[in-house]
Amino acid sequence: AGLLLILGVDTFLDMGRSATNAVGNSIATAVVAKWEGELLSEDAAEANLKSIDAEAAALAHPISA
Repeated sequence: AGLLLILGVDTFLDMGRSATNAVGNSIATAVVAKWEGELLSEDAAEANLKSIDAEAAALAHPISA
């Protein structure tokens, strides 16, 4: 019974470790991008997103001649 209790608790602890790892990797990526001067401003990121969305829509629905 003790082993089952440990396994049950470890599942929740593992979720916490995974979340911490994902957040840490995201922050590290943003820090390195900022350090390298590659981090986009909010306006530039929004313009980039619109460009990507328009390109994806064009590829999804090509105009046939």
